[in-house]
Amino acid sequence: MNAHVDHQIGELMEALGKAAVKAASVLALAGTAKKNAALVAAAASIRARHAEILAANERDMSAARTAKLGGALLDRLRLDEKRVEAMARSIEEIVAIEDPIGTTAAEWERPNGLRIQRVRVPLGVIGIIYESRPNVTADAGTLCLKSGNAVILRGGSESRNSNAAIHACLVDGLRAADLPTECIQLVPTTDRAAVGYMLAGMTDYLDVIVPRGGKSLVARVQQEARVPVIGHLEGNCHVYVDRDADVRMARSIAVNAKMRRTGICGAAETLLVDSACADTHLAPIILDLLEAGCEVRGDASVQKIDSRVKPAVEDDWYTEYLDAIIAARVVEGLDAAVEHIAKYGSAHTETIVTENQATADRFLQRVDSAIVLHNASTQFADGGEFGMGAEIGISTDRFHARGPVGAEQLTSYKYVVRGRGQVRP
Repeated sequence: MNAHVDHQIGELMEALGKAAVKAASVLALAGTAKKNAALVAAAASIRARHAEILAANERDMSAARTAKLGGALLDRLRLDEKRVEAMARSIEEIVAIEDPIGTTAAEWERPNGLRIQRVRVPLGVIGIIYESRPNVTADAGTLCLKSGNAVILRGGSESRNSNAAIHACLVDGLRAADLPTECIQLVPTTDRAAVGYMLAGMTDYLDVIVPRGGKSLVARVQQEARVPVIGHLEGNCHVYVDRDADVRMARSIAVNAKMRRTGICGAAETLLVDSACADTHLAPIILDLLEAGCEVRGDASVQKIDSRVKPAVEDDWYTEYLDAIIAARVVEGLDAAVEHIAKYGSAHTETIVTENQATADRFLQRVDSAIVLHNASTQFADGGEFGMGAEIGISTDRFHARGPVGAEQLTSYKYVVRGRGQVRP
């Protein structure tokens, strides 16, 4: 790339950054009613302009098919009437959640009479870099709006037409509520240099960056970003079937956790079955997965179940397939399952299937992942399912935000101290 193009990208991104900072100062002081009015209008616009959104998405899908993108990528990119309606409903759910801004997280009074409050405030300007999911445009833009943050969205080139159509609806909402349209900006170029500039050249404008996409994208962001990052590298999620599991429940959860949507970060990638129930539980679960169209890669015990099972290699236990593939093995009880997850997992989401509450409690306590479940599918690893309206992603960080990143997780806080003329001796 020549210096002239680099300069143009720099000017473009600088302009977006300056506009975002200015808009953030307005949005931080906007009341709940005004923000909610913008969200309601945005949801209405998505419904009114659904035909435009679907037409734009078909242009993206056509280009993706020509480029021979894989099935998982195509599924993440695809929109239909149901998914467009889900975007609108998700925005309405964000309207319904409590506005975190200005809420008092804690308050106390000191012996000297000072009254101290810890109050939630916006982070400021958030940069979000994501790949092929066009619904992220709606989720991320509206969550940032609800939490009082201006946002600069940089979507993947595969979904550029879909993203632009959805962004236009969010702008409609901002205009309807008389808020600056720069509260939600979409980077208008697919040039990869724009990503590099966001990561390293916008420290004066961006307060945090959130990557949402594949391992290579997130790794690049975490390596190159010069501002704080909220994100997860990958979702290597596990289902552990304990000796006291109900076999019908275990079968249902295992298939759902893997096959409901294989391309999401909450999809199960590894199945662990307690050796104490392998004779009764292993074969039905493996056969269910195979019949559902899932490729199974297993250890020696799993390979004995069916000739279609392929041998698992060491790399399989580390792999986030994001496809209809699962690694499966038999383990010697809870301790071995926990050890396996600690060694190979990505600290994202893990579930135990068991009727033994004491065993479940040990699993939930000992597994150090952002989300741990008992008798439920890993596919519930989702902000909307948690009642948070939506999410920008699932954070596996151990500071600031962990788990689903919703409106509350996009805030910081400040201390408000009220006195009556006190001075420090």
